[in-house]
Amino acid sequence: MGRMHSRGKGISSSALPYKRAPLGWIGISTKDVYDTICKFAKKGLTPSQIGVILRDSHGISQVKNVTGNKILRILKTHGLAPEILEDLYHFD
Repeated sequence: MGRMHSRGKGISSSALPYKRAPLGWIGISTKDVYDTICKFAKKGLTPSQIGVILRDSHGISQVKNVTGNKILRILKTHGLAPEILEDLYHFD
């Protein structure tokens, strides 16, 4: 969609940081992250809801930077992955 008072469409967007190492100020171990992810999955939360809770409440912006695995892979290793993928579940 074009702009009203300028040419072009704009290219601004958010970008992930280049440095992929876990931040020093997080103060939570990978085992604790695994435990909280499994705890929320047992309550019935979806992987995206777990990610939002970890981001907002625990200060973990990217789970993969802390643990080395994505949330869905962690759930698959513990046998807690949803049977239907989340995007197909919400597809109407």
